[in-house]
This record gives sequence, C-alpha cells and structure tokens, in this order.
Amino acid sequence: MTNEDNLRWLEHIADVLHENAAYLTQLDSPIGDADHGVNMDRGFKAVRDKFPSMAEMDISTQLKTVGMTLVSTVGGASGPLYGTAFLRAGTAVAGKGELDTADIVAMLEAFLGGIVARGKANPGEKTMVDALTPAVNTAKQALAEGVTAKELAQRAAQAAEEGMKATVPLLATKGRASYLGERSIGHQDPGATSSWLILRGLAETL
Repeated sequence: MTNEDNLRWLEHIADVLHENAAYLTQLDSPIGDADHGVNMDRGFKAVRDKFPSMAEMDISTQLKTVGMTLVSTVGGASGPLYGTAFLRAGTAVAGKGELDTADIVAMLEAFLGGIVARGKANPGEKTMVDALTPAVNTAKQALAEGVTAKELAQRAAQAAEEGMKATVPLLATKGRASYLGERSIGHQDPGATSSWLILRGLAETL
C-alpha cells in the first residue's frame, strides 16, 4: 500500500461519507443528536480541501493530517474519536514508505486503540467499537494465514459489517444513545456504520 493508495482510500472515504450523510443522520436521529452524517461529511470535506497538499506526504503524515483536521472541524463525539483514531494510525506506521499486510494490521489496531482510549468503550456497548473490534481481530487472523492485503481488508470489512448489524439488538451503555436506555434497542449504531464504511472503502481501494 503506497501513499497514492492511501490517498485514494481517503478520497473514497470522503465520497462514501458524502453519499451516505443522510443515511447516517437518519440512523442517528432516534438514538443520537441526528448529526452524525452531517458531521462526518463536514469533516471529510475539510480533509478533501487538503488533498492537493497531501499528495507528496508519506502515509503517516497523511493519516495524521486527517486526524488533526477531524478534531478541529467535526462536532459531537465523532470528531475527537475519529481524529484520535487517525492520529494513532499515523503514528503506528511512522517512517514507512509503503505498508505491507503487517503494517496495515498495525494501522487498524492503532485506529481502534485510539477510539477505545478516547471513548473508553468496550465491545457490546453499541458503539463503533462493535464494528472495529471484530474487524481488527479478523485482520490479525488473516495476517497469520498469510493472505494478500486485498483479502485481509475484505475480511476485515466483512467482519465490521457483521459487527455493525449486531449493534441493532444491543442496549446502549455508552455515548448519547445510552441516555435512552431500553429505547436504544432495535436501532443500528451510526458510529459502527461509519466505521464499516471506512473499512469497506479500504477493501475497495485495495
């Protein structure tokens, strides 16, 4: 995975989050502030403005630039959470000209670690962690099996999709949705959904 591949992934994320802004906000309406899609779209529009200057950056600097941009432009919880995730991901691959499969797993693990560190969430609490944790575990297993980067990313995205769908019956115990108690049951978590879109974008890019 080169810096050109990484930038294509980030461009893909910006496109997909723009296309799905209304859908993510619709998911957020019953259990959140009805702004997740709008916020994520705004954040990646700001990232998109920096793409021309990011073309010459290494992968680590690209990811850190995304992180800092999201922290400064995205409202709600998703800005600090995703911002920290991209900053940690960038730190994990510092000094790398290209990423091999082990580097991609390290990047994904650090991405999840940033969200856990900032949000203090665990699996089963109806958050983006419910999509990202199975994705990272699956990526580690794929790495152990020696698959290609493309196959690894596809498996991770599939696991994220399953984790996202599994948030529907969960009772939210973290974040804005936790205020609703039992009423949070039966709704798909918007953060888990945007996490899946990000990982699906990586698979499609590779």
